Amino acid sequence: MRPEEEAQFAVYVTARRDRVRRTAYLVCGDWHKADDLTQIAFVKLYGAWERIRDYAALDAYVRSCLMRAAIDESRRPWRREQSTDEVPDGPAAGTAGDVDDLADLVADRDLVRTALRRVPRGQRAMVVLRFYEGLSVSDVARAMDCSEGNVKSQTARGLAALRSALTELTQGAGLG
Repeated sequence: MRPEEEAQFAVYVTARRDRVRRTAYLVCGDWHKADDLTQIAFVKLYGAWERIRDYAALDAYVRSCLMRAAIDESRRPWRREQSTDEVPDGPAAGTAGDVDDLADLVADRDLVRTALRRVPRGQRAMVVLRFYEGLSVSDVARAMDCSEGNVKSQTARGLAALRSALTELTQGAGLG
């Protein structure tokens, strides 16, 4: 790769790294895995950089690499382990009455992330691309290399699974 191309690549990665990492986190639910997926996506981009003709399509290409990497990684046997942030016998986090608006916002985000982790991976990817990334059905279909009908059905199932997980979590915590 020529030095000017290398500089263009570095500028692009610097500008997009955090957004790609956040998307990866929403897809996989773990910051360490998100870092790995982000790195895989950018390595694939680096390998293809000299062949890129349309720099306006870079975001779509990176998203596609990211989604494929997430699916590939989820198929590896050692990736099937589930980690947990809390020890089951630990004390309840926080007490009632000392919660301000910021804490409520953080708790809501945490609740949605926890529920999102319970959505099957493929459906989770569809929901994240549609509602976090704000992509159209056709853009998601291109990113996931599937039909628009598949995007619609998997998104509907993913939303139903997310709704069910949120209901289960809020009732289990006495919030609903």
